[in-house]
Amino acid sequence: MYKKILSKNPYQLIATAAFVDVFILCVAWEWFLSPLRPGGSWLILKGIPLLFAIPGLWRGKIYTMQWASMLILLYITEGLVRILESGANFWLAFLETFLATTGFVCLLIYLKPIKKEAKSLAKKKLQAGE
Repeated sequence: MYKKILSKNPYQLIATAAFVDVFILCVAWEWFLSPLRPGGSWLILKGIPLLFAIPGLWRGKIYTMQWASMLILLYITEGLVRILESGANFWLAFLETFLATTGFVCLLIYLKPIKKEAKSLAKKKLQAGE
């Protein structure tokens, strides 16, 4: 099992962990840490989209990483908006912003050489077709 984990790109692992952490944070935040309404709220469902991305991130699927990098921007935005709240919500929003930003940056770093290689390959195909 450790060989499987160690064979993965560290940015892929960090991004996957960040997505898992943001999911756990969203559920805990709206369920019992500081819910919008006492006893929890339907905002707990905001974490569900992250569940669709996590398996693809773990497997290293490029397409999933591309749309997940756009999805995580919603959580960064929510964190930045809710950071203006007081008390526990400030710290939860700060943590959400930090984790989501970490995931976003790691996805960009992981995808950069792949995108560069794809552009290079497309350029070579275009030149060969001339």
